[in-house]
Parts: sequence; structure tokens; C-alpha cells
Amino acid sequence: MYIREIPWLEPVEAAERLRPFGGLSFLDSAMRHDQLGRYSYVAADPFGKLAVRDGVVHWNDEASQLPPLEALSYYLDLYRLEDQPDLPPFHGGAIGYFSYEFGRLLENLPEPVKQPQGDVPDAVWSFYDVVLAFDHLKQKVWLVSSGLPEQAGEQRTARAVERSDAFFAALEKQLGQHSSPRPRIAREVWQSNFEREAYMRAVAGVVEYILDGDIFQANIAQRFSADLPDDYPVWSFYKALRQRNAATFAAYLEHDDLVIASSSPERFLSVRGRNVETRPIKGTVPRSADPDIDRQHADELLASEKDRAENLMIVDLMRNDLSRVCNPHSVLTPVLCGLESYASVHHLVSVVTGRLADDRTLPDLIRAAFPGGSITGAPKLRAMEIITETEHVARGIYCGSIGFIGFNGNMDTNIAIRTVLFQGAKAVFQAGGGITALSDPAAEYQETLDKAVRIFDVFDMAGDIGS
Repeated sequence: MYIREIPWLEPVEAAERLRPFGGLSFLDSAMRHDQLGRYSYVAADPFGKLAVRDGVVHWNDEASQLPPLEALSYYLDLYRLEDQPDLPPFHGGAIGYFSYEFGRLLENLPEPVKQPQGDVPDAVWSFYDVVLAFDHLKQKVWLVSSGLPEQAGEQRTARAVERSDAFFAALEKQLGQHSSPRPRIAREVWQSNFEREAYMRAVAGVVEYILDGDIFQANIAQRFSADLPDDYPVWSFYKALRQRNAATFAAYLEHDDLVIASSSPERFLSVRGRNVETRPIKGTVPRSADPDIDRQHADELLASEKDRAENLMIVDLMRNDLSRVCNPHSVLTPVLCGLESYASVHHLVSVVTGRLADDRTLPDLIRAAFPGGSITGAPKLRAMEIITETEHVARGIYCGSIGFIGFNGNMDTNIAIRTVLFQGAKAVFQAGGGITALSDPAAEYQETLDKAVRIFDVFDMAGDIGS
């Protein structure tokens, strides 16, 4: 492995300079935080790609007979690297996503009535031999080149140096300035799969399921879509989004004609060594520009019986999921219903930790916990059935997971909320909330808009392609 520390530059600038390589992945701690927002990663020009379509695995466009998680595990093991504890946790491996629909490959679940999002694979993971790893706390950045997929010593070393030099040269180039405008996409352009009254009826229907004892809660979302002008500058949109709605688990992925721009605040699963962490979010109120009103909103959230009950139910679910694959008695809840504040909302966030059992693997953990309970409900499988029945439309990327799985065995993934999917000349994103027996349909509808407002605002901003 060829490692060189290079002069500091902002991750977003590095990502822009490496975009011409193609296949860009940018895991972006746009909201700085000493722990959650400490690291960012930029990678491009992958040497391999694993995609799952309709349950069939394709490795570099060749069909594989292996099931999806087994195939992912096979290729990660094939390129296994020793951990470098002095570097950020990811220094080579796979970056990509599991869509919400990937959960249907793990459990027997009904199919949604509509599949309107075009050719969106169930999962895509790009395999990178060169990674820029940023430590915001130390203000350091490393260019790490493994020389993979070469395995022989001399050839691998030569490739590692050659690739590192090529990436370093690209980082030193000065970018030209662009001045073409980013067109506004007005709020009125967006269409939802729910009118207000229909969403409220959907909430009331879920409450009936809860009162009948069918479930404890379910997450119900509305889906917004809009047609875009040809050649809409998605990268410019993302740069504006990360400024207006900075988040600790933001991401920007380019996969052929599919681009994902995420400003997620929620961690799904993190693994460092054998230590596992998940951070479910349940409970949301809008921010206010007035400090007194903003504090009042936060205090009301902390005191909310409904939001606390919602959070506790998901904590129980996630504790059960982790207990299936973690050592006995290792699953703990060090934070319960803590307050976290973001650009447009306050959230209640809990932290659940565990230690992965020696005879369990990362695929075992993913199989046990995917999709995250905070965006399904409890019990999870019945809640997912009700989600399909109520929403009618495939969720796609939304409520799936984006992140990295390293050749060293480390992993960090988000819950894909506040996430926009671009494909062709269309943009799609969703916003939802957890429904409990105490839910008020009008308030639940407004919560979805509170979560969506910053995305609408960014689309409605004029800007330069270089901005």
C-alpha cells in the first residue's frame, strides 16, 4: 500500500478535481463534528463494480451465481487489506448503496404496485483502489493507493505508485471557473404521490392498525418528483445542498446515469474492528431563526410523550436486531433520546452499541438489521408490509443505506433520508415520519414538509454551475 500525506484541501474541492476520472463517490461530513463528522472520503475511477438487479448479482457486468451479500463478502475478502489504525477508518474498499428494495431480497415481502423510478438497481457497490481520506479534526488528508486489483508484489507496487501520481496530479490542477446558471425548480413544479388529505387518511389508517394491535408504529412517506431541464447541473445542486443542509452523513455518488445526492443526518451501522454502533432518529421539530423560539421547540421535543415513545420502540427493535449477531450482553444503549440539531430541524437520537460475535460477519450484521428500524417501524416485517400497502410506490434509494465497506473490515453507512435521486431528466426524493397511536394526521403531514423544506429551497435557488 502506497500512502502519502498531502497538503490540506477541502474535500468538496478534491471531489470536484477528481470528477473527470468518472465513478465519483464522495462521503461527505459536511456538518463538522469531532466524532460523527470527523472524516470524509473521496474516491473515483473504481476498478470493479458489483450491482444487484432483480436479485441477480453482476460483477463488472458479468452475471454471478452468488447471492448478493455472499458476492459482496467474496469480493471484499478477495482484496483483503490490513487495517491502518493511524489513518481514517476507510482507506480502500467498496462505496455504494443498498436500496430499500434490497430488503425484499432478505425477507419474503410483498412487491409495491408501482415501480416508477426507472432502472434503479437494488444495490451498487464500486470498488476503489485509490482513496482520499480526510481527518477534519487533525486537518490532515492522505492519498492512499493499494495497487489493487493487482496481487503480485512488483506489479501491485508499480500500479499503486502510478495511480497515486495520477490522482495527485489531478488534485494539483487549477479548475476553470464556470458561470452558466443553475435553473430554478420552483416548489409548484413538484408532484407528490399524496395530496394532503390522502396522506392524513393514510396516517389514520396506520393508527387503526396500531389500535388493532397489528403493529406499534410504521414510517409513512410521501414521494416528490419533478422533471428537470436537460443537463441539469447536479453537482452544483449538491454543493448548494451541503451548504444549506449540512449533515454528518452526507454523500454524493455517480453511477452511470444515476446520481445520488444525500444530506442524511442518520447513521445506520458503523463497524470499527468488531465494535458496532447504530444511531436511530425518531422525533423531529422544525428549527426557528429566533433563538428563544428555537430553544422552546427543542424543549418541547425533549418533553414529547409521543416522540419519546416512538424513539424507545425503535431502540428496542435495534437492540433486538444487534443481539442476533453480537456477543451476549454486549448490546448497550449509552444515549437514549438525546437532542441533535441540524440546519432545519431538531431530532431525538439514541445510540445503540454492541460487539460483533467472532463467528459473525458484516453480511450477517447487514442481514440482521437491514433496513433500519427507524424508517420501517415495529415489528419490522409487518410494518414494511403496511408501508407497501399504504405508499403503493417503490421507495428506491430512500430509506436504504449509503456508505463504505472497507477491505480492512470497517464499515460506516447512513440511512438514506434527505436524499435525492437523479436519473435522466427527473429528480425524486421522499420525506416521512413515524406513526404511533398518538399521531395527529395534520401534524404528521407537516413534519414531512419540515423535513423536505431545505431540499425544496435548494432546488428553488438560482446559482452558478461552479457554485
